[in-house]
Amino acid sequence: MDSAEFFEHRLAGSPVLGIFRNHDPAETVAACERAWEFGVELVEIPVQSPDAVPSLRAALDAARERGKAVGAGTVTTVSQLREVHELGAAFTVAPGLHPEVADESQRIGLPHLPGVATSTEIAAALARGYTWLKAFPAKQLGAEWITAQLAPFPAVRFVATGGIGAGNAGEFLRAGCRGVAVGSALEDPDSLPLLREAVSA
Repeated sequence: MDSAEFFEHRLAGSPVLGIFRNHDPAETVAACERAWEFGVELVEIPVQSPDAVPSLRAALDAARERGKAVGAGTVTTVSQLREVHELGAAFTVAPGLHPEVADESQRIGLPHLPGVATSTEIAAALARGYTWLKAFPAKQLGAEWITAQLAPFPAVRFVATGGIGAGNAGEFLRAGCRGVAVGSALEDPDSLPLLREAVSA
């Protein structure tokens, strides 16, 4: 399954991608379980350093038991990509457009979500065949940036990432995003009703 088909299918039911960073393995699994109960289909565990790999491994084990998809985030090198692929990550995410990672992802058939923050990066990603892109850092870019970029790039499907919570998720979805990446809001029981309302509107 290519990247576009993968993200289109997995985010169709719920436009929320859960991100759980800097948790130990047990905390990571607990966070994943709360997200799955909420209806989230995609969970990302960032692996910006080697000590995060045990948490990814624990999430992958839990996901296999439940038929869920867990991916690795902050994948910026080919060596990271190969490691998480061997572990069984269902997809990868990067903070930027890393050409060697994007190309290797396509070669091995692992869905990848590259990050973009400029028109030049969007054009470069499209030239490589990527239409699903991570808008990062979304809060700083603003929802108006999404709408503005979709005018010249209507084929792009943005997943807003960075500073997204129950208070602004709806704003980014209304601006044209196909998904929002959320962390702490999925771990705060008080935020869950607000988040559900925001993504269901």
